[in-house]
Amino acid sequence: MFDALIIGGGPGGYVCAIKLAQYGKSVALVEKENLGGTCTNWGCIPTKALLTATHLLDEAREKSDKLGIKLSVEGFELSKVMSHAQKNIVMGRKGIEFLMKKNNVTVYKGTAEVVTKNRVRVKETGEEIECANLVLAHGSVPVVFPPFDSVEGIWTSNDVFVMKELPKSILIVGGGVIGVEFATFFSSLNVKVTVVELADHILPNEDSDVAEELKKAFARKGVEILEKSKVAGVEKIDGGYKAIVISNDGNEKVYNVERVLVAVGRRPNIPEDVRNLGVEINRGVKTDERMRTNIEGVYAIGDIRGQIMLAHVASHEGIVAANNIAGVDSHADYSAVPSIIFTNPEIASTGLRERDVDGGNHEVKVSKFPLSANGRARTMLENIGFAKVITDAKTGVVLGMSIVSASATELIMEGVIAVRNRLTAQQLEESIHPHPTLSETLLGAFEGAIGKPIHL
Repeated sequence: MFDALIIGGGPGGYVCAIKLAQYGKSVALVEKENLGGTCTNWGCIPTKALLTATHLLDEAREKSDKLGIKLSVEGFELSKVMSHAQKNIVMGRKGIEFLMKKNNVTVYKGTAEVVTKNRVRVKETGEEIECANLVLAHGSVPVVFPPFDSVEGIWTSNDVFVMKELPKSILIVGGGVIGVEFATFFSSLNVKVTVVELADHILPNEDSDVAEELKKAFARKGVEILEKSKVAGVEKIDGGYKAIVISNDGNEKVYNVERVLVAVGRRPNIPEDVRNLGVEINRGVKTDERMRTNIEGVYAIGDIRGQIMLAHVASHEGIVAANNIAGVDSHADYSAVPSIIFTNPEIASTGLRERDVDGGNHEVKVSKFPLSANGRARTMLENIGFAKVITDAKTGVVLGMSIVSASATELIMEGVIAVRNRLTAQQLEESIHPHPTLSETLLGAFEGAIGKPIHL
């Protein structure tokens, strides 16, 4: 009998397995496809590999002449761009396979079927595995709904990674993280992109001023953004699809496009055997802050919980579950979860957003510093973006941060540490920031938060 058995080898499952092994526990992991889960194989890694290529293409096109560099950009070779993504996928898988062996985690390849909380069957072989603790890390699947689920050839994000040819035009349904990242990718490759978002603005989980900055960048690339709108109907026609888009005020537009990509997010993958186990389900499998379900000895982590569906959150929850299985009391801390978006410019945020402020009941101060006033940004020819800091009006404690900038996904860590540890804007303002760097955009926002801006 294993001390713990984990179903799913994604960023939650494999991290949980390693952590348990480090505690000296005997661990088994069952994965039906490839180690790494959605993040390594169909999400984070391949998407960023594709976007790295198009970011470089954009830089060469838009900046080289202004910087005095004579380049002749002939274009791109899609097969090599896709090959770059595939190489990263394979390297990620092999890296995790190595870590499983290094930590003596027993890996079963196949579909796990939960028999009881202490027994799991591998469907393909019939082999049964006994365990003292069970960790559910089944992940998620792309959401497809009417009318898209009944139309042949509609793409989800998974289809992008196996495409052989670029479409000339694409309609992206959903302006959230997945949608805007793919809009960035396709528009950089000269595809005509239209994004349809039902909410008031794209990136509905971010503040409106963040969305507005990204829309400026999209406008430069000819991306059409349709907010407060929905696709009321879609049908396959010769050479592509006909989509009917209706706005909230009743205006109707018809779009003929070569491809339609549904990018409205993902839903928890909860198979029948998990449901039959009797775990409580509320959108996803419900747990407490220690990742425990309502059944003793059964834990759930990552996207199957249906809460914050991010790879780094899944890994955090995997460590929390492992700690508690090993007898180390631990709970998940979501106070400073970073949200990162690899558009161009990048977007990142953590903690409180302006839209979260409760009608003035929580007195806050909002300080923004424009990227255009940052010396390093000017040398990089970057002029779209800002850093925004939200602080407690009385104590000065940093409650949230949003960044729109080149390298925003790296810069946000200063905000994560600040929010997580309840640092004040003054403490951060007094910390020497290197010059000239993009991090000084944050310094400018901190200076504004304490009422003493220097460079504005």
